[in-house]
Amino acid sequence: MLAKFLVVSLLSTFAMAGLVQAQTPASATAVSTPALSGCPSPAIDAQFKEFGRSGKMPAELKRWLNDPKAQLMAPYQAFDNVYYVGICWVSAWLIKTSAGPVLIDTLYEPYTDQLVANLRAIGVEPADLKMVLLTHGHFDHVGGVAKLKSLSKAKFVMTQEGWAEAQHDAQQSQGKAGAWSMPAGPDVTVKDGDVLTVGDTRFYVYTTPGHTWGTASYALDVKDGNKTYRAMTIGGLGLNAIDGPKQVEAYIASVDRIKGMVNAAQNPVVVHLTAHPFSNGLTEAKELLKTRKPGDPHPLVDAAGLNVQLDALRAGAEERLLIEQARSKAAK
Repeated sequence: MLAKFLVVSLLSTFAMAGLVQAQTPASATAVSTPALSGCPSPAIDAQFKEFGRSGKMPAELKRWLNDPKAQLMAPYQAFDNVYYVGICWVSAWLIKTSAGPVLIDTLYEPYTDQLVANLRAIGVEPADLKMVLLTHGHFDHVGGVAKLKSLSKAKFVMTQEGWAEAQHDAQQSQGKAGAWSMPAGPDVTVKDGDVLTVGDTRFYVYTTPGHTWGTASYALDVKDGNKTYRAMTIGGLGLNAIDGPKQVEAYIASVDRIKGMVNAAQNPVVVHLTAHPFSNGLTEAKELLKTRKPGDPHPLVDAAGLNVQLDALRAGAEERLLIEQARSKAAK
């Protein structure tokens, strides 16, 4: 049942870099993609690109997405104050502040239980959460909100438009396999430029429309010994569920804005706490943490890599804009 739901939902609500830039008909010649074993970024990326190219989920990808053992990822400490608590293909980040923990995104059923287990493995009970920041309304990022709300008194934070998009998608899932729900509204509604303070940590809110109209990205300072770096969770990477040229134009503007932050003279964003680990090779990069020696550079501090990723996203968006402009012109 979950497999059928994922096929429908992922086609309409994908969240990966470069995934659905421009689909070819599902009847197009299939491209061979590697089998998935474990959590290798290149192989996962190849499977998702084929999904986006053809509009048909590869059987191997369907199998892998629904394999709890394949999705299982042990939580790990990325920075002194930041932990990864997600699964293989979708991220969730836990930030420890002096006033209690803050979570970014909630995964989705049936993997929210794994999120809870990961939290407990790093000494955090769901009831301890002070705030949950939500990036956008796609099921793989907010499908666990209802369960976490039942376990926690945390304040759930989102843009008003993002929450409305999530409620719409949840409503559309009713009566189908894998149906999910969203509560009535966010506890805290945020807008561009807001700053949320929890203990010693500030979370900077940027509305970055394009992936969805209600997408938000969150920046914060992460700590590595006596060093501090500006990090960001970019709320949405892929171009999907596009409603016309204006949305793609908004996406390009968001990418340009984020790139400006990466190359800023003061407090540049140099860490990407990505929403999907395979989008920037996080799964492989985090292994370097295990062998890192004192004085070695931090493997997740990578402004150059983030610039490359943003350039690729923009290039794909420019191609998609031409397609959407042509469609818009033909419809008139």
